[in-house]
Order: sequence, then structure tokens, then C-alpha cells
Amino acid sequence: MTEFGKALTPTDTGIPGLVVWDLPVHGDSRGWFKENWQREKMTAAGLADFGPVQNNISFNDAVGTTRGIHAEPWDKWVSVATGRIFGAWVDLREGPSFGTVFTTELDPSRAIFVPRGVGNSYQTLEPDTAYTYLVNDHWSPDASYSFLNLADETAAIAWPIPLADVEISSKDLAHPRLADVVPIPPKKTLVVGANGQLGRALRDAYADSADVEFAGRENLDLTTDLTGARRWRDYGTIVNAAAYTAVDAAETDRAGAWAGNVTAVAQLARIATENGITLVHVSSDYVFDGTHDAPYGEGEPVAPLGVYGQTKAAADAIVATVPRHYIVRTSWVIGEGKNFVRTMASLAERGVAPSVVDDQIGRLTFTGDLARGIRHLLDVEAPAGVYNLTGGGDAASWAQIAAEVYAQTGHDGTQVTGVSTEEYFASASGPVAPRPRWSVLDLAKIEATGFAPRDWRDSLRDYLS
Repeated sequence: MTEFGKALTPTDTGIPGLVVWDLPVHGDSRGWFKENWQREKMTAAGLADFGPVQNNISFNDAVGTTRGIHAEPWDKWVSVATGRIFGAWVDLREGPSFGTVFTTELDPSRAIFVPRGVGNSYQTLEPDTAYTYLVNDHWSPDASYSFLNLADETAAIAWPIPLADVEISSKDLAHPRLADVVPIPPKKTLVVGANGQLGRALRDAYADSADVEFAGRENLDLTTDLTGARRWRDYGTIVNAAAYTAVDAAETDRAGAWAGNVTAVAQLARIATENGITLVHVSSDYVFDGTHDAPYGEGEPVAPLGVYGQTKAAADAIVATVPRHYIVRTSWVIGEGKNFVRTMASLAERGVAPSVVDDQIGRLTFTGDLARGIRHLLDVEAPAGVYNLTGGGDAASWAQIAAEVYAQTGHDGTQVTGVSTEEYFASASGPVAPRPRWSVLDLAKIEATGFAPRDWRDSLRDYLS
């Protein structure tokens, strides 16, 4: 008999992500009623907001009907409508829990959330049993499945009705044993803008990960409709390393800046929202006006001074609407290719005594450290939101950084002369974007996740070596 009046309660199973739920069923002499799935209540109680797109019903008319152990590339919410079933679940995902088994009975008052890659099998215990399942993807012939033989002694499933006495399809009996099962890999990560300076650093950071794909502008145009560009349900994360970064040119090339930094991000945000993908977006200190005298926290109101900063602030607002997102705010990024550090090192070698801005204060951020921090946030599954991520150590002006470059390359740092921003750009022939004078970001939030930003001076030493 179905138990009425239970509280909505989750119970872990020992298989990561596989959770049994007691459901409130309301009944009397006329029958019963239950809320089979209710997003607001269930997500508040801890159920993953898995975004179902399809509802299926399976009916078994005879006691003992047994369906094979199938692992699909989507999440499922399984609930009995009438009757009773014995369920067996086996973790067929890559990782330390591969092969873990969980069994239990389900009736209308008990349901189970089955994460992608966990194999499920059901044996009917009462006649005329029907169960429903919500899934968050549509069936596709291109999807990857994994199967396990019902009778595999390795799994050692204690079927209530012996398999010799039940109805099983010949196909289910022919599935491989656990030792021969190919584990289901995790969802893929896609890095876009993979040929830029941050993209190249992310290639290095994920060199050991077969499930990470890299796409440059030549094979994924972010300003076009991305709907059919990938089978997006196969992806768990998109890292957006693409950006329009020509700060001064943006003052006149407004269309290009908005297309590269806003239109493209809006496309990625839509894809991520529709497919339950985590979106990682890199932001900038340029969203602030630089009038602070203390490090900017993640919750500070934005006040961009120029077009580039405006596009980054607009992109941040878009990404913040994605249910699973990280906005990684950084500053003064140094990577491969032409940049401030290499320019100063070259001037030092040539004996040039440069004039360098001394009224803009911040910290250098090397792309290797930035990539390491992004991977950290994803690996530890930090709470979604905004994170400041720059080099650590004391803040410095561009002139002080230039002097440090001179010193670390064996030259006299006193050759560097400090000048104001106005003096430096006084003879500029093209557009000059306004710069925030204070670009120091508070790193306490990302440090609380277990990430330790490297002192920018140590990263500079490695960069120059």
C-alpha cells in the first residue's frame, strides 16, 4: 500500500547525484493525488534544477517484467504512477564510483533522480504498473549510451524475482558485463576564443583533459546563431576566452566592440541557459571608474568610463542571467605575444630610459595564473557568481612594474621615469579611451574557495625566465 502524507525528503544513495525522494501523496477512499514534479519546492529542497524537456511513460502489465540496465546521456526523474517496482542503479560513469550499485523499491510515494551516466533497471512487482520519467534532453541517434548485463555477478544485484523466471528481452541479456563496459565520460568543456592569449593558456591548463574542446573564430563564429553549431546537451561548461580587447579602438569602432563583447556573449548565454551549461565569462577592471582607494569587491556597482568598459559591463549583466555562471573579473592581463612586459624588457635591453604612467594602480595578471584560477573554480564547483581573479601581492603603478621588469632583467630600474596619464597620452594621434586610475580588486572571495593567487612579481620572474 502507498503511504500517504510523507514529507518531501531526499535520501542519498551512495552513488554521487543519485537521490531517492519521498513524495507527499494525498489520498482517501476515492484514490490519491501527488505533485509528481514541482520545480520550486523540489529545487528548494535540494533537487538539481535539471530542466526537463520531455515526459515519458512506461507500462508493464505483468509481474516480473524486467528492463535492462541502460545509462543514457541525460538526467532523469523517475516516479511511479501506479503499482510498484524494484529498481537497480549502477554507476557507469568514469571515476572512482564506477560500478557502485544501489537498489530500492519505488511506489507512488517514492521517486528517484538519476544523473546522466548512471545505469537504471526496473523489475515490476505488481501487475499494471506504470512509471513516468522526465528527461532533460531529446532522444538522438548520435547520443552515447552504455549498457550492463542484468545477470552480471560483479554487480551482484539481488533481484526479488529470479531472472530465470521473468520476462527479459534478448537484447538486454546480451549486454556486456561490468569489466567490458566502456565508462561514460563527463560532459565536455568547450573553450571559445582558444587561439587568443588566454585561450592558449587554457590549452596548457587543460592539457591532461580529453573532454575539453577548443574552438577559435575560424570554426565557431560567436556572432551568428549558434543553435545548431554543436550538440549542446553534450557540454557541461563553456569557457569564453574570446573578447574584443582593443580598448582605444573601441572608442570609434563601437559596432565591432559591441559585436565582439556583447552580441557574442548573448549568444553563449542563450545556449548555456537553454542547455543547462555552466558559462564562464572573463570580465575586466574597466567596468569600474577607478575612483576607489580600497580594493573593489565583487558586489561594487559598475561605472565604466569608456566604450570598452561599457561592453564588458553589459556582458556581465547578460551572463548574470545564466543559472550556472562564473564572471571572472581580472585586470592588466599579460600573456603570449606583444604586451607591456615584453616591451619594457626590450627597452631595457636596448638601454632606453622610458617614461611610464605612474597614476594608474593595479596588479598584473598572467594568463597562466588566470587559466589556473578558472580551472580551480570549475574543479571545486564553487558557488556561481562573480569572482575577482588577478595576480596577488602589493598593488603597483605601471611605472613601478616597468622598474621591476628592468630589475629582473638585470638592468637599472631607476631608468624608468613616472609620468601622469595625461602627459603620457598628450601626443597620441588616435582615440584614447579613459583608463580607471585604481584597478585593484579584492581577492578574498576566490581565496575562500581554496585558490591562492600568486604574487605578480613571482609570476613575472617565471615569465621573463
